[in-house]
Amino acid sequence: MTPLPSQRTRRKPLKNRLTAVGALLALAATACGCAVHLPGASARPQSAPDITARTAAPALDALRTQPVKGRAPKTGYDRTGKFGPAWSDRTTAPGARNSCDTRDDVLICDLHDVRFRAGSRCIVVSGTLSDPYTGQDTAFTRGPRTSLAVQIDHVVALSDAWQTGAQTLTQAQREALANDPLELVAASGPANTHKSDADAASWLPANKTYRCAYVARQIAVKAKYRLLVTLAEHTAMTRVLNTCPGQ
Repeated sequence: MTPLPSQRTRRKPLKNRLTAVGALLALAATACGCAVHLPGASARPQSAPDITARTAAPALDALRTQPVKGRAPKTGYDRTGKFGPAWSDRTTAPGARNSCDTRDDVLICDLHDVRFRAGSRCIVVSGTLSDPYTGQDTAFTRGPRTSLAVQIDHVVALSDAWQTGAQTLTQAQREALANDPLELVAASGPANTHKSDADAASWLPANKTYRCAYVARQIAVKAKYRLLVTLAEHTAMTRVLNTCPGQ
């Protein structure tokens, strides 16, 4: 039985919440093409405790710990002003910068048959994406008319993050969120454009086999950065995860 809204907002004991969230982050890490950095001391939200759990747990368990509240107004949202310049060399792990911008880091992780610009170990000039959102292969070729065929999606759209708790984060924490490997996935340009800033209640990948992993990753991001979920979002996520309770 789905809990009543008033019940959803009640928090479980801290130890239980940390176990569920930590386990979900560890599980989400295994789903990403490259290593996902768990919260580091210099970048995680100030109130976030150390998370040490590493065993997989159902995403449904973590979802039950998330606060369910209404969405705040979008007033004041500005991508660059509030979340920093796009694709800066920034991760959530101290000392993990590698002089490659975040976009190229994700392309290197998520594409196969990757080719680099001559003399560079960062700049991806071509590759092939097995697009998780559509289930189809998409060719990537860097260029003013071709680069948009593959885009980098924020799994939790930044404007959605802004309206569900990121307004209370510091600038550094928001920039960490925007460049966190857990939050980023390469996707086909048309699919990413169609998603826009929608949450799970308004948009899910056309590739139904990816929906469970997609929703679990959204929950992991929201749990890591202490973002809330709306009632409609909670309902949609629960509906997806009920088809894969072991996700």
